[in-house]
Amino acid sequence: MTKKKLALFDLDHTLIPFDSDYSWGEFTIGLGWNEAGEFKRQNDAFYAQYKAGTLDIHAYCRFATSAVCRQGEEKSRAAHAQYMQQVVLPGIRANALALVRQHQEAGDTVVIITATNEFVTRPIAAAFGVPELLAIELERDEREGGTGWYTGEIRGVPSFREGKVTRMEQWMAERGLDWGTVHTTFYSDSINDVPLLEKADVAVATNPDERLRLMATERQWRILDLFA
Repeated sequence: MTKKKLALFDLDHTLIPFDSDYSWGEFTIGLGWNEAGEFKRQNDAFYAQYKAGTLDIHAYCRFATSAVCRQGEEKSRAAHAQYMQQVVLPGIRANALALVRQHQEAGDTVVIITATNEFVTRPIAAAFGVPELLAIELERDEREGGTGWYTGEIRGVPSFREGKVTRMEQWMAERGLDWGTVHTTFYSDSINDVPLLEKADVAVATNPDERLRLMATERQWRILDLFA
């Protein structure tokens, strides 16, 4: 049986040379949606926890989406369009786009799987021409008389650490697939993604952090420096 080929990509520091959640937070400071000093302090602290592998993803998601929840859908989507034009699109590198296109042209199904929330990342995935996005899904206020907008809470399993494996398994099951019927290549920069890297048939440490670079060297995983 010919296995279905999947090319899985982390997003932040893998396909783009920055952290989209962090940079979106910085962008909201410029909009006056967050007070610069305190927000930056908390944002930096959460980012340090992420890099250290100790992040409470639920607490971070509430923090990261608080301004969007307050501002509402119309203002938030308009602001995100500005963010795409001013921050994201200028930061997308040609070689990252080419890598995605290479897999698509080979007939692989490309999936972006990220621990950043769907509000921030769906337009970024679209900019790469990737419709399949597994991001942190956000609950909406769907009570009678509710806003219909985000609450700041996570819906379902967060695509973070071991949760990326769970979300991939759910995605595959919905399509009648499992690990035995697919061939997966996973690109990631982060030590947080080791659970999914270990599941993949081909693990590619992409722009890896120091700990992942060491692990990749020890395990003889491919190392790819897109942003060198």
